[in-house]
Amino acid sequence: MQGFTFLVMMPIYGLAVFLETLHTHLRPFPWWIRGLIYLATIWIIEYSSGIILTEVLGACPWHYSDKLNINEYITLRMAPEWFLTGLGFEVLHDLLDKLPLEI
Repeated sequence: MQGFTFLVMMPIYGLAVFLETLHTHLRPFPWWIRGLIYLATIWIIEYSSGIILTEVLGACPWHYSDKLNINEYITLRMAPEWFLTGLGFEVLHDLLDKLPLEI
């Protein structure tokens, strides 16, 4: 298996920090509502980033070509993965909160 990424992706991946603030506010909601909100947030970030990169660089490093794509910036096919990723960030958040802080 071989993979690659682009340097412009690092700040985009860093936008996942917004899931941290969402986690705190969404805690009272059922898991499936939280998952849908994370999914929508990730899609908004991915779609917006694709548009911005296309405007700035003239092209977007990714393009989805399956039948479920929206303007080649996002694909509905990735819904389960992004849904679970958002919920996974919650688990990571909770684990990190349990670590002792030492200065």
